Amino acid sequence: MPEQQKTYTLDELTGRQPATWAVVLATVGLLGIFAGVLLPLLDFRFFHGTLGWWKYVYAGGALCFLVAKFFTPYTGTHPRIKRLYRIESWSAIFFCVAAFFLFYSGQTTRDSFAFTLAGGALLIFTTLAIPSTIRKEQRRAAGESDNKKH
Repeated sequence: MPEQQKTYTLDELTGRQPATWAVVLATVGLLGIFAGVLLPLLDFRFFHGTLGWWKYVYAGGALCFLVAKFFTPYTGTHPRIKRLYRIESWSAIFFCVAAFFLFYSGQTTRDSFAFTLAGGALLIFTTLAIPSTIRKEQRRAAGESDNKKH
């Protein structure tokens, strides 16, 4: 006899919605990270040396994203989704480590862009995996409820 899996409600899967200020702060942080990555590329191409403040834009964006992730923990009960949100928090930590390497290693940006790439890859993975997992759980729960009716 197969073991029954727990059926989760939508509230148990998604948890409490984050506060609006935290969503705005995370968005501003990600835009700051994006601008911090884009500004040195534009600097070499168009402005050549006039945009020396791009490191601070990146670091501010990384810090904003980390604070937003810190204040919006996952409150649901599904273990896989909880792990995925934890991975998403690690992406914020990777961005902050990248910001550290921007200032620590001076002119070499190789380490910081490696950590930015790693954080971005984790963020893309969790952005795709969390909704997919929620949909799979909802389909599984709907299939179990259909089986119980018959």
